[in-house]
Amino acid sequence: MRLSLISLIIINALLISCNGKEQSNTQKEGLTSFQNKGHETVYHMVQKVGNYSVLSKNKDVVYTYTYQTPDGKTDVSTEKYLFDGELSYGAYQQHERTLPDLEGLIEQGYDGSEYWLKHKGEIINDPTALKRVTFNRPTNFYWFTMFQKLLDPGLNYEYIGEKTIDNAVYDIVKISFDSTDGKPTDIYQVYINRDTQMVDQFLFTVVDAGVVDTPLLMQLEYEEIGGLLIPTKRVYKASNWDAEVTDAPWIKVNWNNIKFNNGLSLADFKK
Repeated sequence: MRLSLISLIIINALLISCNGKEQSNTQKEGLTSFQNKGHETVYHMVQKVGNYSVLSKNKDVVYTYTYQTPDGKTDVSTEKYLFDGELSYGAYQQHERTLPDLEGLIEQGYDGSEYWLKHKGEIINDPTALKRVTFNRPTNFYWFTMFQKLLDPGLNYEYIGEKTIDNAVYDIVKISFDSTDGKPTDIYQVYINRDTQMVDQFLFTVVDAGVVDTPLLMQLEYEEIGGLLIPTKRVYKASNWDAEVTDAPWIKVNWNNIKFNNGLSLADFKK
């Protein structure tokens, strides 16, 4: 597989929903029809882990985000999101991957209209550094709300079939986004455990990073918090469309100390 480590490292900063601002207001009421079996299967999965209505009742979240690449480089940040408006803040106590040239605390934010960056309390206006912020903030928010967003408008569903892996039967559904310019869009291929109705793993592409023919495989472990089943432990690496697991090392992502309903307001996301 010809996917470089650099490409793997930037995946987390490039996976941005094509429908980021059209968050699932339509999900506040139950669906009455489905595109096909794949759509219906994803719908039932989202009800199991917690739909948009359950998420929005939690109002906001604060948690510790840890991201480590196989070379040992690690980011550790305190993440804060306000679900209404998709506001996002991250305070990086350790950032060996993200803007490593800036020593000490860095803070990133999105207040609904502006992305901003601070280093040791001082505003940074460097365009290259700010470009990283415009990737990190919506990306990290998207990862946290991904399953709820799989029912957003503009998505297409295809039921691929069933497959047995380690004695578990999975329904496999391919999910793609509407293309507005005729170009390929990112693809998710989720493996929904028929017994638990939860996604144990999924394949995904990242067109912006050139990850198209060789998908990435992500495997998940869950915790129940705030009425939601949250995939707090994630590992991923390059795979193929049969979801084969290679001997290559995993990229590791952990979410810890998750707390909802912290009383966050717009002021917490202003620079």
